[in-house]
Amino acid sequence: MRLEKKATVVSTSVAAMLVLMKMTVGVFSGSIAVLASAIDSLLDLTVSLFNYFALHNAEKDSDDKFNFGRSKIEPLAAVIEGFVISFSALFIFYEAIAKIVNYKPMEYMGTSIAVMIASFVITAFLVAFLNHVAKKTKNMVIKADALHYKTDLFSNGAILLALALISITGEHLIDPILGMGIALYMIYSAIPIVKEGLLMLLDAALSHEDVTRIEAVLQVQNEINGYHDLKTRESGSHIFISVHIVFNVSISLYDAHLISDKLEAKIRSLFDGKHVHVLIHMDPYDDSDINLIEDVY
Repeated sequence: MRLEKKATVVSTSVAAMLVLMKMTVGVFSGSIAVLASAIDSLLDLTVSLFNYFALHNAEKDSDDKFNFGRSKIEPLAAVIEGFVISFSALFIFYEAIAKIVNYKPMEYMGTSIAVMIASFVITAFLVAFLNHVAKKTKNMVIKADALHYKTDLFSNGAILLALALISITGEHLIDPILGMGIALYMIYSAIPIVKEGLLMLLDAALSHEDVTRIEAVLQVQNEINGYHDLKTRESGSHIFISVHIVFNVSISLYDAHLISDKLEAKIRSLFDGKHVHVLIHMDPYDDSDINLIEDVY
């Protein structure tokens, strides 16, 4: 089993345990903040299950129907996760307003604090694990999952602080106000997840830094006369790069292929942990002007 899939299994198991703990205490205590955290963990569970199946399908080999594989399932999963986070945040915001309008004091304060302390510690370990996997694999789905649980870590810490303040001051309005703050932070954290996923689905080019690194490899290759039409895109854990390389008209096809293979290997080495697909067009002369005219017409 791939490390990414193992990570989703771990996050799913942890989310299931947190849902059971928080939902029980949230219902009995009447705390909007704890209940909001329980709902967020329930969505974590759903998203982690979805991520597992997304990664399972994304790693399938290409076939007659999907010639380039199913790697776009990964950014699609990230976009769906971002929207799920946003909609859950809106529900929490609504519940917080409802509690302000229909005031009801909290109960089982000691139990609520104990559960949130346990939740904070467990989530902290999970975030550390997911960040480790995300850095090692550079997988977008795991990166989104790590960010999602990181927002949980912040919200759990904020809830703990709120419960402590309520216990000290007796001011129960702190609970719904904090719930509203958590909801707004959840929406804020979802925006970059959705944005990155949409850009990948739309085949946006790699970052300027990555393109510059590729160009640096091409520019120091003395055996070519130049290059043009460098195009890049990313799809989940896969990177696709195409470029036209200009050779001397007298070079043999065999030598041109050797140089191209060398360039492909150097470019692949720039993106450790990614599946890099490099397509090099071997040109006997610079046909960039001709290609530009063809693109216009």
